Amino acid sequence: MFDSLYRRHPVGGLLVWATDSSAAAYRGDGELARGIVKLLLDGQQRITSLYGVIRGKAPKFFDGNPAAFTGLQFNLENETFAFYQPIKMQGNPLWIDVTAIMQKGNGGMGEFITKILTAPELAARIGNYTSRMSRLLAILDIELHIDEVTGADKTLDVVVDIFNRVNSGGTKLSKGDLALAKICADWPEARDSMKQKIKEWHQAGYDFNLDWLLRSVNTVLTGEAKFQYLHDKDAAQIQDGLKRASKYIDTSLNLIAGRLGLDHDQVLFGRFAIPVMVRYLDLHGGSLNEIDRDKLLFWFAQSGMWGRFSGSTESYIDKDLEVLTSENNSLDALLEQLRLWHGGLRIEPGHFTGWSLGARFYPVLYMLTRMGESRDWGTGLPLRANLLGRMNRLEVHHIFPKAQLYKRNYRKSEVNAIANFCFLTKDTNLNISDRLPEIYFSEVEEKHPGALTTQWIPMDTALWRIENYRDFLEQRKLLLAEEANKRMASLLHDDYQWLEGEIRRYSENIVLGGITSATEEFELEELNNWVQAQGLPLGIMSYDYTKQETGEQKAVFDLAWPDGIQEGLSAPIAVMLDEEKETIALASQSGFRCFTSTEECKSYIKTEILAAE
Repeated sequence: MFDSLYRRHPVGGLLVWATDSSAAAYRGDGELARGIVKLLLDGQQRITSLYGVIRGKAPKFFDGNPAAFTGLQFNLENETFAFYQPIKMQGNPLWIDVTAIMQKGNGGMGEFITKILTAPELAARIGNYTSRMSRLLAILDIELHIDEVTGADKTLDVVVDIFNRVNSGGTKLSKGDLALAKICADWPEARDSMKQKIKEWHQAGYDFNLDWLLRSVNTVLTGEAKFQYLHDKDAAQIQDGLKRASKYIDTSLNLIAGRLGLDHDQVLFGRFAIPVMVRYLDLHGGSLNEIDRDKLLFWFAQSGMWGRFSGSTESYIDKDLEVLTSENNSLDALLEQLRLWHGGLRIEPGHFTGWSLGARFYPVLYMLTRMGESRDWGTGLPLRANLLGRMNRLEVHHIFPKAQLYKRNYRKSEVNAIANFCFLTKDTNLNISDRLPEIYFSEVEEKHPGALTTQWIPMDTALWRIENYRDFLEQRKLLLAEEANKRMASLLHDDYQWLEGEIRRYSENIVLGGITSATEEFELEELNNWVQAQGLPLGIMSYDYTKQETGEQKAVFDLAWPDGIQEGLSAPIAVMLDEEKETIALASQSGFRCFTSTEECKSYIKTEILAAE
């Protein structure tokens, strides 16, 4: 961009939304019209780059790598721009620091001229060099064309639609982006305050984003999911909303971890149910009796199982929020609404047919392990959340070893079936290694009688033989469904009415893709950590790709950035390790740029994201 500005080439105009903001605080040197704040819609990357290089620091709202704005150099001889490279530039007076000259202005040119004159061979061209420095400085005087969106009829929805039509070939602006920008105009520290909460949850094992947190602020303050209802809230109200939302998010996470055992990000399915829980807790002052607490958790678990918020998130949150404020017995009404949408809430053996760590019933299996009497096969100790300890991660164990199953030509979906998973401590998992159940099951039963049944293992020894593997899976699915319904009934305190009713027919073996091993998971986590170290947002592990109308899970993408790795500035991407062509094709057709290795993804980020910054 600086090269185009220097050569006076077109760099495009700006799109600005002028909106009411009584007594709004603002950043910058200019003055705003009374009662009006102007929010930049299109041109954010250009203005951010200009601000960062000219002022030598990132703007307060910037979430990326601040190092992207330091070290831009200009060569006075060939009139090119490049970031600082010590071997190439150190001691060469023809390379000048763009930020330094922009900040010092015309008065600082003498310093650079003096350095050039120390080299006699350059002195003869000092007039050319001075002229080029003046042209570089004159970038500050360039006026960019500005189109303004104005008028009382220009609501949040309308403005987002205008932007996305104007920018139809590029990335999209979300309503959350725009709502947060307007909040920051009135309360500049809002983004930093919210990012601090996000950081605290990350340290506790949960990965959320600003959009998700803002949704809970909205539900607390307005009882609505749509961000347009935050439009008229002032700084004090937003600060109060953030305080209350954060408090009840903490409460919700503690309830979910303590009672259901879902204690880290990978097993926290249905996370958009939490803004609804936050609203309910806020309406009741955070004080719930045991029955209401468990009923709320039953609703959360059921919402996650059936993908209540995986499709049209905003509309379903709104429907549930409406029930909370319009019904006297709101939890019963909330459950009735869920049942009308999904059908009967009883769990069937076929629901455990899915495979991979991204399947919706993978967290259910983890939940059963942590809620019930499951015991480790090495120590014999219970694996309940309150005994093993929060954040003491269990490892997923393939009951029938993968290598042994692949040798016998079982399909990937069969090898990684949920019914072939259980959870054990790390040492136990390592000690079992790739031995067959017909060998190690007997050892476990001898050392720790009953430990196998606590993990829902069929005790018919014929099913322990690998040639009967498919029969083993079917029998274990029966046991898992029985246990799941038992645990759901315990949350309802045996109020069985919510587990009755006709069950919606489900499709088996239609979910594509997903993480299938600890090795894959580790590799993806390493990539995610590397991305974060570059100052970029974390991706979503085991991204749940759904059918929008029904919330039905269609595929699991190993690691994805559905809003782009630079949110609002780049296209959606997905990393898919060892996946079938059908899964990759589905992701591509859905607008994701796909990478089949972590190194491919890193190369893309280095060349197209970091280099562009």
